[in-house]
Amino acid sequence: MLTCSRLTCSRLTRSRLTRSRRWKITAPIAALALAASTVGVAAASGPASAAPTAPRKTVVKKAVANPAVKHVFVVNLENKGYDTTFGPGSAAPYLSKTLTAQGQLLTQYYGTAHNSLPNYIAQVSGQGPNAQTQGDCQNYSDFVQTGTVAPQQAVGNGCVYPSSVSNVANQLEAKGLSWKGYMEDMGTPCRHPQLNAADDTQKAKVGDQYAARHNPFVYFHSIIDSPTCAQHDVDLSQLSTDLGSVATTPNLSYITPNLCNDGHDSPCVDGRPGGLATADEWLKTWVPKITASPAFQQDGLLVVTFDEADTNDPQHGADACCGEGPGPNAALPGIYGPGGGRTGAVLLSPFITPGTLNDTGYNHYGLLRTLEDAFGLSPLGYAQNARGFGYDVYGAGK
Repeated sequence: MLTCSRLTCSRLTRSRLTRSRRWKITAPIAALALAASTVGVAAASGPASAAPTAPRKTVVKKAVANPAVKHVFVVNLENKGYDTTFGPGSAAPYLSKTLTAQGQLLTQYYGTAHNSLPNYIAQVSGQGPNAQTQGDCQNYSDFVQTGTVAPQQAVGNGCVYPSSVSNVANQLEAKGLSWKGYMEDMGTPCRHPQLNAADDTQKAKVGDQYAARHNPFVYFHSIIDSPTCAQHDVDLSQLSTDLGSVATTPNLSYITPNLCNDGHDSPCVDGRPGGLATADEWLKTWVPKITASPAFQQDGLLVVTFDEADTNDPQHGADACCGEGPGPNAALPGIYGPGGGRTGAVLLSPFITPGTLNDTGYNHYGLLRTLEDAFGLSPLGYAQNARGFGYDVYGAGK
């Protein structure tokens, strides 16, 4: 059964008691043990200082079975906090207004680390940060493991995990399900720096704004040493073709824009403004392609989120780190407490009531748990203790 840490539960309880409008959630049926073990709260309004301006529907959720989501699309943008992205002055109106009106806004979604790389690794493996991943692995080094601690945490330091450390891609393949990482500007499939050498993708170049640190799959030997890596870890340009039919759309599509289109750089090396404005334009191009695809319309879920916030929010550390604390390997750097700050996330699906807000606490480990629950996989690492999307998220039904 899913559990939350004492700090997480107490914070959520205090939040409910102070909220002027609360959802009434019926007791879940016994068959929903996994979903019902988390507390879902779909709020009619988010934090007053940063609520989107688009109209919201107030929908009382019923305890219904999680839908049969079989195609998940994950898009990560870079380094923006919730207030910046979803506040009234947002430079991304398509994301903060248009897409939230089409789906559900998770107002309490958090990154799990600083800097970028450990957040991506958390989403696909449940592994906590170590000193080198927190530094974005300037050197593409082998991970030197010194031990293992619960829950399934490889203790040590380095970047490329040994084959004994599993990830969701390994799990999907073992079950006969499909996955692809779509990486903008990667060009050559399964592209990564030379092992134990400097990472030459740390800075964008004109015509090549690919960043290996935003491609978590190349940080696992079980993937990069496999002859099928080039079939699974591909350039973004292949996505349009793959979306053409249900049969050619992977069960998991993990999509990373380049360093300009993900909002990381501002200005960009190609002269574009970058930041949220450019990321918003990228979403305008790609989200309609995804939502119009047969796989999405049949049983899809699209998640648009950020790796981390550009500021930290230690008051919500429990939701951010799911009881992780500083992790088994290294203390988080500088002024940062646990977690990667509050980013928010937008969910679109035929199974989600459009225009709703949800203030249940989620994070990247919870996203991994959601993927594993959807595909019938055992939770990895910190996903074992995390809250996956449940009946607080799904409500429209088909």
